[in-house]
Amino acid sequence: MVFDDQGGRLAAARGWWMLACWAGHPDVRVLDGGIQVWQAAAGETVPLAPNEVSREAAAGATAWQPDYHDTAWIGLERLAAEGGQLIDARAASRFRGEEEPLDPVAGHIPGALCHPCADNLAADGRFQSPAALAATLPQAEWLTAYCGSGVTACHNILAYAVAGLALPRLYVGSWSEWIEDAGRPVATGPA
Repeated sequence: MVFDDQGGRLAAARGWWMLACWAGHPDVRVLDGGIQVWQAAAGETVPLAPNEVSREAAAGATAWQPDYHDTAWIGLERLAAEGGQLIDARAASRFRGEEEPLDPVAGHIPGALCHPCADNLAADGRFQSPAALAATLPQAEWLTAYCGSGVTACHNILAYAVAGLALPRLYVGSWSEWIEDAGRPVATGPA
C-alpha cells in the first residue's frame, strides 16, 4: 500500500510507479484520497507507526526485477528516435510558457499535449472514475509522460492504470533535462 498526505497524491503516485512499473512488484496499491481518507473513515486522526520487520522476514523477501528493458521509462536518447505522443503533466500555465517557477526556461517540448495531473482528480481529492479518466486522457499508440522532473508525470501514468488503459512510458529526465541543451527546441502557447 502506497499513500501520502499531500493533496493530489503526487508522492504516492511516484512511489507506485517505482514499485509497480520500474521494480515490477506484482501487487502495489495506492490509497485513493491519501491518508486523510483513512483517518476520516476511522473518525479520528490515526497515528502512524513504523513497521518493524524481523531479520527472518527480511531474509525471505521477494527480489524484484527492475525494468531495464525500457518498457516503463525512456531516456532522452530514445525519446526522439522512437517518436510517439508526449503528454505533459504540468499546469497549463507552465506548459504555455506563461510561468516557470522551477526551471530557467518556460514552455514545453514541441508536439506535446498538456494534461495537467490535477485534472485526474475529482473535487473530493480522489481519482475520477475510470470512465471519466478514459474519456479525458490523451490516447495514441505510443505515449510518453513527462513533467518538470518526473514526479507528476507518474500521477498521469497512474490515472491511465485507474482508467484501465495501456500505460505510457515515463520520460524520467522530463522538462528539466530537456532544457539543459539550449539547442533543443522549446514551444510555448496553447495547452
